[in-house]
Amino acid sequence: MNFSESATLSRMLSEQGYCPADKDVTRADLYIINSCAVTQIAEKKCKQFIRHIKSCFPESKIVLVGCFSALENAYSLANQVDLMLGSGNKMKLITEIDALFADNYKPKIIQDTQEESFFHAFSIHERTRSFLKIQDGCDYFCTYCTVPYARGRSRSDSMENVIEHAKKIVANNVKEIVLSGVNTGDFKTEKGEHLLDLLLELEKINGLYRIRISSIEPNLLSREIIHLVASSEKLLPHFHIPLQSGSDEILSKMKRRYTSAFFADKVHQIKEIMPHSCIAADVIVGFPSETDELFEQTYKFINSLPLSMLHVLPYSKRPNTVAAKMDNHLTTNCKNQRVASLINLSDIKKDIFYRENIGKTGKVLIENKIDEEYMSGFTGNYIRVRLPYNPHYINEIKTVKILQTDSGNGICDAEIA
Repeated sequence: MNFSESATLSRMLSEQGYCPADKDVTRADLYIINSCAVTQIAEKKCKQFIRHIKSCFPESKIVLVGCFSALENAYSLANQVDLMLGSGNKMKLITEIDALFADNYKPKIIQDTQEESFFHAFSIHERTRSFLKIQDGCDYFCTYCTVPYARGRSRSDSMENVIEHAKKIVANNVKEIVLSGVNTGDFKTEKGEHLLDLLLELEKINGLYRIRISSIEPNLLSREIIHLVASSEKLLPHFHIPLQSGSDEILSKMKRRYTSAFFADKVHQIKEIMPHSCIAADVIVGFPSETDELFEQTYKFINSLPLSMLHVLPYSKRPNTVAAKMDNHLTTNCKNQRVASLINLSDIKKDIFYRENIGKTGKVLIENKIDEEYMSGFTGNYIRVRLPYNPHYINEIKTVKILQTDSGNGICDAEIA
């Protein structure tokens, strides 16, 4: 979602006459950092980048926007940036940017207001696929997460706006849209329309060939949505479902809205009608009081499921969250060991998933050139394939046959069928 917002800000600035700096340029006049606050590492990288700019290019202007800038602990950077805008104030960059270069300009912080607006965002030319934001904010307040504090309450774009933006994307010769949000499955409009209704409308758009759902909470992934994906020519059989833990005790402490049994049932529902589908899951390890036994529960639970791959993160202590005040925080070394264990399990599951597809055919959107010899793209069920390079195939959808897997590089060799 941050990518879609950054792309939109870039387009708006270009329309005002600002030119994106070439990657080979030593110094830019202005650096805009669209920050993340999901983990301590994200904040650390943000701070490091700002220090780097200040040290190497002291004459450059710096603007900090995004989730990190919306939190109190970002105010320590107030004397290092020229403009700080909260997550809900991104649009104000457009009206504030010219003043940054005035001789009498003084650095300022513009805090978010209580009124939570919706910042419409989508990418077009940055990648072959387009990321379309349909929802923002979150009402869940999981005990480890700062996003509801940085992004505000859950809110959605209107059905009409989403459809209009999707048609603009298609008019720019984009063939795949990824629906994005903080809690994408919580899409709901003032008219009472939900994600299922939106998916049905998006399917009707001529020229839109592929639709992915970026991530969806298990309690919001309804049986109706699963069956719609199974029967659709456009909705892709690729599900990214946050799990976070396979221990019901930890799930309860996280204030997640499901049990491990519920999650397992959802995975089996999908695989029953779409055995070829890709199911990825997010996992947080090292949550406060996660004992060796509780981690082992998570490991065995994940190992028992037909998941295709994992996205694993160590628990990160976030200011002003409930979990930050809990007892029995784990050491960094312990968390890293558990991350490594689950990443190894993910590699095994991904290799199994890839090998299950050897000899099968599928449609691939050719996305980019790897080198002079090869190009790559993704199947509908999110298998990355490598094909002999043909410049005429970039941004085209081709039927390919998967030949073999190169598990070390996370890719499969394929040929045009």
